[in-house]
Amino acid sequence: MLVKTYSSTVEGIDARTITVEVNLSPGIRFLVVGLPDNAVKESQQRITAAFANNKLHMPGFNILVNMAPADMRKIGSHYDLPIAVGILAASKQVAAEPMLGKYILIGELSLDGTLLPVKGALPIAVQAWKEGFEGIVLPAANAREAAVVQNLKVYGVDHLMQVVALLNGESDLQPTTIDTRAEYFSRLDDFDMDFQDVKGQGEVKRALEIAAAGGHNVLMIGPPGAGKSMLAKRMPTITPPMTLAEALETTKIHSVAGKLGDDSRGGLLTARPFRAPHHITSEVALVGGSVPPQPGEISLAHNGILFLDELPEFNRKTLEVLRQPLDEKRITISRAKYSVDYPANFMLIAAMNPCPCGYRTHPDKVCTCTPAAQARYMSKISGPLMDRIDIQVEVIPVAVESMTRQLREGETSAQIRKRVTAARERQTRRLQRDGYAQTHCNAMLTPEQIERYCRLDDESIELVQNAMTTMGLSGRAYDRILKVARTIADLAGAENIAVDHVAEAIQYRSLDCNHLSDN
Repeated sequence: MLVKTYSSTVEGIDARTITVEVNLSPGIRFLVVGLPDNAVKESQQRITAAFANNKLHMPGFNILVNMAPADMRKIGSHYDLPIAVGILAASKQVAAEPMLGKYILIGELSLDGTLLPVKGALPIAVQAWKEGFEGIVLPAANAREAAVVQNLKVYGVDHLMQVVALLNGESDLQPTTIDTRAEYFSRLDDFDMDFQDVKGQGEVKRALEIAAAGGHNVLMIGPPGAGKSMLAKRMPTITPPMTLAEALETTKIHSVAGKLGDDSRGGLLTARPFRAPHHITSEVALVGGSVPPQPGEISLAHNGILFLDELPEFNRKTLEVLRQPLDEKRITISRAKYSVDYPANFMLIAAMNPCPCGYRTHPDKVCTCTPAAQARYMSKISGPLMDRIDIQVEVIPVAVESMTRQLREGETSAQIRKRVTAARERQTRRLQRDGYAQTHCNAMLTPEQIERYCRLDDESIELVQNAMTTMGLSGRAYDRILKVARTIADLAGAENIAVDHVAEAIQYRSLDCNHLSDN
């Protein structure tokens, strides 16, 4: 007897439906065809044990499992459930109708029949809805992320016997439902950190506010303990809230990587991601790849922030792979057996010491590094990568008197975020009015858009020309000055860029001329 069930696999951050055909014929062999990997082939042992431990009958026939399309590699243990259900339906232990042809089945079986969580439930649910499936049956641990997709029946089950009861119409299990919009709006401002926690550092806070408003990359340079990491970790609290479309896309990426945890409560991610890989991170871990292919840190930071602390300690080759995704906002991973695209529209926040000992710019401590050692340390960051950082800001340690004050001073994250959101909305309205749907902020402006939106008056042009000559700036650095100036103008609510906006933008290129204040 032949029975068809339906499952799915993930390609990049999208899914593709897989037809699982189970055929019983005289004999005693179990065979899986359709380019299965070892995890799929090992399903026989897991299914056999699960059946035996739950008094289900493994039919004494040849069991042939075909996974179509047959020319695509099938990777993963989530095919256990559709294969098991196919065997049960073919041997008439569960009813094939009315559910079997209308539902996607995914889940890994443990030996006692418990269903274990899988990766990629959200993109699989999205694809099921697109293809007109009525619903999806999957492990209960993945139910909330799949239920983000509206108008799709999502049954989260803990055990194989629950699936048997569901298919036989003997279960009162109800589909998992989530009010996606209510969940999205309920946790937009759910932060446990605040910019007001940072004492002093007014100039750095201003630079980070500009970065958040325009989506600009930032490099903070200063001695240990100056507050660089503390400031970076609070960046998500002042960035504009994600749109619902951004939240769905971000959740898909984290679902594929199996990274949906307590932050999302298994459902929709509402806070912008903040990823902070260690400096020993490899190129593959940063950009993605491996087998099966997985998104890397730059894709997990999509629509959010990638924080690289101790930037010169990263392998130089690892840092150089950032150059292309910083420009193109996506990464293509090509290998002999596959090619996948991952989105990578992130804001880069980097931090570093000014020299190997760290005290070159410290107001009290003396630097022990030679000029040659300082130059070698700074040269670990290549010119092309530095060109792609819009804002470079020096962080000086806060005076002891300010540190010992008990009261928190300065603006809260909510106050800063209000200005940042207003500035980002100005950018969005301007770009959408002119039909630029793919550009979302000033940091993403193309040369054509820079020419259109970043026009300068004569005084500003003269100022930029002088800066280009004296600081030896590149053409890319010139474009980034204009983008930052446009953001500063948006924060001020100005229609046109003024000379003071340009002057402030130029001061954020101090490292281009290798200038740091010395003791």
